[in-house]
Amino acid sequence: MIAAFQSQSDLLQYEQLLRPFAFSLTKNIEETNDLIQDTFYRALANQDKFSEGTNIKGWLFTIMRNIFINNYRQKKTNKNSTDSLDQLFITNNSRLIERNGAERLLLEEAINKAMDGVSKDFTAPFMMHYNGFQYDEIAKKLKLPLGTVKSRIFFAKKDLQAKLKSLGITHSAAYN
Repeated sequence: MIAAFQSQSDLLQYEQLLRPFAFSLTKNIEETNDLIQDTFYRALANQDKFSEGTNIKGWLFTIMRNIFINNYRQKKTNKNSTDSLDQLFITNNSRLIERNGAERLLLEEAINKAMDGVSKDFTAPFMMHYNGFQYDEIAKKLKLPLGTVKSRIFFAKKDLQAKLKSLGITHSAAYN
């Protein structure tokens, strides 16, 4: 144990000297209190590194300054990565883009036109599946084997995609 401070109460006598310096760094009362607390904690945790005859006030000020600098660097790094991630999210999130009704109507017309060209054998199971029916429900209602229903829906999707592509409508445009 070191003669300069033997307990937390020995360190607390320096709080009034540290407070103005801490406030000049943080410009915030809560952050000032946190910085002082962190300084005292670090001093107590590292008291074995304090050598007898060293200026304890200078040592505490150095600990405080280093904590502040490390916290500042950490906040700056975290802020930059968070800002860039938020910006990427907003930039890449197509759900945040507002579409107008005319675009939706044109897309709907193109889909209806493309559906007219799809075989009627494929259209009925596809539309039922599109409207939320399960494969087994479709098979029962249309009195078809389950495998036939699945393949007709698959081929209807492929045919519809090809027809929409020929009309200049890409996969991403149809889902936005």
